[in-house]
Amino acid sequence: MIRRLLFAAAFLSAITFSVQAQRVCVVDITQVLQSVPDYKRAQDELDKIATQWRQEIAQQQDGIKGLYNKYQAEQVLLSDEQKKQREAEIVNREKIVRDMQRDKFGPEGALFKKRQELVKPLQDKVYAVIERYATDKGYDVVLDKAQGVLFANAAVDRTNAILEMLRR
Repeated sequence: MIRRLLFAAAFLSAITFSVQAQRVCVVDITQVLQSVPDYKRAQDELDKIATQWRQEIAQQQDGIKGLYNKYQAEQVLLSDEQKKQREAEIVNREKIVRDMQRDKFGPEGALFKKRQELVKPLQDKVYAVIERYATDKGYDVVLDKAQGVLFANAAVDRTNAILEMLRR
C-alpha cells in the first residue's frame, strides 16, 4: 500500500512538473485566406478551369451515350464481329473518359497541381504571418477554428490580428 501511495505521489509530481501553462490562441484560417485578394483570384481561376474540364468530360460522356444508343438501335442488324467491334469502341471511349477524369481531378491530377501552383504560396504566406505573430506574442499553440475547434472563447481568437498583419 505504501508502494502504491509513493508511486501515485511520484506520478502526480511528474505530471505537475511536466505540465506548464501553455498560451493558446485560435485563428480562422478560412476567413483569413478569403480576405486575401490573390486567394480569391486563384480560387476563381481554379473554378473556371474545373468547370471547363467538367464540360469537356460531359461532352465525351454524351458522345459515348450516343454511341451506345446507336449500338442498341442497330444491334439486331449487326454481325457478331461488328457487335464486338462497337462494344470494344464504347468500352475504350469509357476508359479514355475515366482516365481523363483521373488525370484532371485525381489526387495527383492537373487540378491538384494547379491548386499547389496558385494557392500554396498564399497559404505559406499566411502561415508565416501566423507563425511570426505567435512567436512575437508568445503563443505556444495556434489552433485553426475552421478545422474542428468545438469551442473557443472570443478572447483567444486572433483572426483579426492576423488579418491586420497581412494588410501591412
